[in-house]
Amino acid sequence: MSRIGKLPINIPAKVTVTVSADNTVTVKGPLGELVQSVDPDITVKVEKDLVVLSRPTDQQRHRAMHGLYRALVHNMVVGVSTGYTVKQELVGVGFRAEVKGQLLEMSLGYSHDIVMQLPKEITATAVTERRANPIITLQSADKQLIGQVAAKIRSLRAPEPYKGKGIKFVGETLRRKAGKSASAKK
Repeated sequence: MSRIGKLPINIPAKVTVTVSADNTVTVKGPLGELVQSVDPDITVKVEKDLVVLSRPTDQQRHRAMHGLYRALVHNMVVGVSTGYTVKQELVGVGFRAEVKGQLLEMSLGYSHDIVMQLPKEITATAVTERRANPIITLQSADKQLIGQVAAKIRSLRAPEPYKGKGIKFVGETLRRKAGKSASAKK
């Protein structure tokens, strides 16, 4: 049996999980409401404070869907109860970030500033301290959405391998390359 799929999901206090007739799972909590449609072959049952997913056969497709939907429902439960946070660091001289409502304005060394419209489900803050790199903090209940937005922000100026300039996740280690070495005279 799937190691991930067979694990039951604990439902914390203040979180409600409902399954509709068309196999749509709705999770409501203090940080919002998330909805996910589940493959019709996978059955979802809510038992007291647990959510249990099961599959009909051991076909490869059913095994894959079993683990996938268990992980998605678990991410929804964690998202509406505690939420997800992603921090990104802007490494480079003159790089800056500013948040104005749902607009993220960044100066990344191009000839123009980049303005990005954030989804309403995401809240962002930008902190710039003296002698430190600017840090963008994204918070949301939806793990898929926050990961997608963070990847889009990173793609605007991915870290380069020589000096490490660009947008990186806080705590991320980059593989650095050695620069040019002086050639020996022959």
